[in-house]
Amino acid sequence: MTTLLVRHAQLLVTMDDHRQEIVDGGLFIRDGFIEQVGASNSLPQIADEILDLSGHLILPGMVNTHHHFYQTLTRAVPAAQNANLFNWLKTLYPIWARMNPEDIRISTQTALAELALSGCTTASDHLYLFPNGSKLDDEIEAAADVGIRLHASRGSMSLGESKGGLPPDSVVDSEEAILIDSERLIQKYHDPKPGSMVQIVLAPCSPFSVTTELMKESAVLARKYGVHLHTHLAETQDEEQFTLEKFGYRPVAYMQSVGWVGQDVWYAHSVHVSKAEIAVYAKEGCGVAHCPSSNMRLASGIAPLREYLQAGVKVGLGVDGSASNDGSHMLAEARQALLLARLRSG
Repeated sequence: MTTLLVRHAQLLVTMDDHRQEIVDGGLFIRDGFIEQVGASNSLPQIADEILDLSGHLILPGMVNTHHHFYQTLTRAVPAAQNANLFNWLKTLYPIWARMNPEDIRISTQTALAELALSGCTTASDHLYLFPNGSKLDDEIEAAADVGIRLHASRGSMSLGESKGGLPPDSVVDSEEAILIDSERLIQKYHDPKPGSMVQIVLAPCSPFSVTTELMKESAVLARKYGVHLHTHLAETQDEEQFTLEKFGYRPVAYMQSVGWVGQDVWYAHSVHVSKAEIAVYAKEGCGVAHCPSSNMRLASGIAPLREYLQAGVKVGLGVDGSASNDGSHMLAEARQALLLARLRSG
C-alpha cells in the first residue's frame, strides 16, 4: 500500500452538502483513494509521500462527461464558423476523413492537457470515426501518458448518405466490423474496478448516422459485458425532424424503441425534450451530458437544466469537442452553464 499526505492548502473546498471550506486543509490518500479530508493538523502526519500545498486551493476533481478529443486539431475552421449542427458536420466530415493515428494521439494529449489544467480528473471521450487505420487504441495509449481517468467511448457510424444518413459513406463502417471491434476493445481494455484508469463505453454516434440494427446490437453487447452506453440525442430540431421522417419517432421515443433507456445510458445534449420525455429520463435513470458552450456555438438551443434537476435526472457537464467549443476548459464550461441557466430560468 502507498500513502500520500496533502497538507497546508490555503483553502480546501469540499463541495459537500454543506459547502464546507477548510482553512489549512488537506487530504490523506491510500492507494489512490481519499481516506480522510480535514484540517491539516487532524490528518495522519506520516505518509510515503508528503505534498505541501501552502498558498494553493484544493477543489474536488471535475468530471467531463462528453468530448471529442480528435476535434482539438480542427478548431476555428473558417467554413464552419457560421453553421448549425448539420451544416457544420458536413463541412468537417471531409477534413476528419484525412486524419491518421498520429493525429488521434496528438489531439488526445492536447485535449487531456487542457482538461487537466482546468481541474478535470476523469474524462469521457467519444471517438466515432476511424480513418486511415486509426483505432481507439491510439487514444487509450496516448491518454495513459497524461494520467487522467478515461472513459473511452467506442463510437461508430453505419448510416451513410447512400442509405439516408448524414455522413458521407467514406467515414462509415459496417455493423459487423463495428461490433467485432467493440467487443475486442471491451475484452482488452475495460476495467470495471472502482478507481480504474480505463473503462470502455459503446457509443453509436447519433440517430442520423447509425442504423437501427446497430443501435439494438450495441445495447445487447454492452449489457452482455456490463459497460455503459452513450450517444448524441435531441440536440437540434433538425435531428427531431430526421427521426420523425426516418423512424416515425421523436428522438427519445426512438431510444425507447431500440432498448436505449436505463441507468447504464447517458445522452449528450438533450436540448429539445418535452416534460413527458424528461419524466422518462427520470423514471429510467438515464443521464444527460450538458454542453452549454457547444449548444450556443451551433445555435442548437438551451437544455432545460433546472427541469432535469427538479425531476431527479442525473446531469453532468461536458465541454464537447473543440471544433464546437474552441477549447477544453472545465471551469469555463461550469461558468457557462451557470450563466446560461440564469438566462433561461432566472
